[in-house]
Amino acid sequence: MRYRQMQGDIERVLFGGAAIHKLLDEMAAQITADYPKRELTVIAILTGSLMFMSDLLRRIPLLLKLDCLSVASYHGKTQTSSEVIFKQLDVPNVAGRDFLILDDILESGHTLVAIRKKLETTKPHSIRVCVLLSKRKQRAREVDADYIGLKSTMSLSSVTGSTS
Repeated sequence: MRYRQMQGDIERVLFGGAAIHKLLDEMAAQITADYPKRELTVIAILTGSLMFMSDLLRRIPLLLKLDCLSVASYHGKTQTSSEVIFKQLDVPNVAGRDFLILDDILESGHTLVAIRKKLETTKPHSIRVCVLLSKRKQRAREVDADYIGLKSTMSLSSVTGSTS
C-alpha cells in the first residue's frame, strides 16, 4: 500500500514528525554519551525496526557495526505468542563487544528476552536495548529497555518511526 493510500486510513496522529525528530536526537545523544570512543555493534530486529534504525543511526556519530536478526513471535496473528522463532541459523558474533538491540515496540517482552538470552551465549561485553515505543502494560516476561523513545498505553496495530 502506498503512503498516500494509507493516509486515508489514519484516524489520528499520536506522535508528529517534529516530536519524533526531537526524540531521536535525544536518544542518539544519550547513546553517544554512553559509548564514548567505543565501537558499538547494533543489532536491528527485522523487519519492524528498519525505519527506526535508519532514522536513529544517522544521528549517532560513533563507529558502528550493524547486523540484523530476524525473529517471529506473532505468527500471523495480531498478538504476540510466547514462542519466538529465530529465522536465521546463526546469531551475530558479538563476543567481547558492546552491543545495542534495536526494536520498534516493546510489548510482551517475549521477543527481547529470547534475543537477549541467545546473544548472551556469545559472551558480549555489554548488552543494552533501545525501543521506539514501550507499551505500558503488565509484561509476561521481565524485560526493560535502556533507551525508550515513547511510552503509550494505547493499543496500536502499527507504528512507524519514519521521519523522512
